[in-house]
Amino acid sequence: MNISIIGTAGAGKSTLFQALSGIHHGSSVNPATLATIDVPDERLDNLTQIFNPKKTVFARIELSDTVPIGKDDVKNETIQAKSLQQMRLSDAFLLLLPNFQPELGNDPLQDFNLIQSEFILSDMAQVETRIERINKQMGKKDAAPLQQEKDMLQKCLDHLNEEKPLSTLDLLDKEGKTFRGFQFLSQKPMMVVVNCNEDMLGLIDGITAGFREKLPEYIPSLAACASLEAELALMSPLEQNDYMNAYDIKEPLKPRIIRLACDTLGLISFLTVGEDECRAWPIKKGITAQEAAGTIHTDFFNKFIRAETVAYDDFMRLGGFAGCKKAGLWRLEGKTYIVQDGDILNIRAGN
Repeated sequence: MNISIIGTAGAGKSTLFQALSGIHHGSSVNPATLATIDVPDERLDNLTQIFNPKKTVFARIELSDTVPIGKDDVKNETIQAKSLQQMRLSDAFLLLLPNFQPELGNDPLQDFNLIQSEFILSDMAQVETRIERINKQMGKKDAAPLQQEKDMLQKCLDHLNEEKPLSTLDLLDKEGKTFRGFQFLSQKPMMVVVNCNEDMLGLIDGITAGFREKLPEYIPSLAACASLEAELALMSPLEQNDYMNAYDIKEPLKPRIIRLACDTLGLISFLTVGEDECRAWPIKKGITAQEAAGTIHTDFFNKFIRAETVAYDDFMRLGGFAGCKKAGLWRLEGKTYIVQDGDILNIRAGN
């Protein structure tokens, strides 16, 4: 799972990056822009105590701090190609909206509209370029598949011309494989963090509710003070507890963002266990046992036979595999079995 933090200059992106990664930007002449954070999982903690493996591997989020986005950056090509490519490789965006001086009329929604417009313009340019290439290829190749692609791209272009992001176009969900290579920016899921001052902490719940009403319903959001959360991330657990009590912070931002990201991307985890390794494998909700096996190794997908399966809750309640087998809850599942969150899987594959 790769998430890019995006926003305009001065929104506090690097501060939010520090709050989530625990990496202090000021510690280096060349500040870090990439980090990997573990997704806490109490189930994996419990399984580790039982199996005492050589290593435990949690699901992970790759986090990137991107360059600021400004008005007409796409049109003027002022965003570096490397930075744009990093955004295209993201699974989702975490957009930071500055809400520092609302009493002066500063409107964070302006930033939201600006960045969404830039993404729409970028996607329009991609679509138009591809349509031009298809027009040149027509007659030189089999025209039927090219015409089909052109028709779908024209629907995308019409949607974008209405200033609508591609995330709201059902066509792309149905034709996922066709459009996967484009990595459209406006198609990617987006989450919003409204960045507030310290003196707004008592109003956080109201601010969060207010922005949920203003933003499109498909954009999940929350409010926080990134600067306080960044300080919190660098403290010891004891210091964190005192700090949170002083500012009446019920929960740090990091676990809230992790849950939000998993919900937004529709992610669940299956588990593998043993003396060598206990591991959580993040997958899209609704995928099959064979597809889940492929996340471990491509050979497991190609040579999949069966998946030995038991639910984590049953495993813990009945004291392990033996108890589950006795109760008839340990089972063999085939290729089409839909993996459930917390399934403990052991993949059987051919040689």
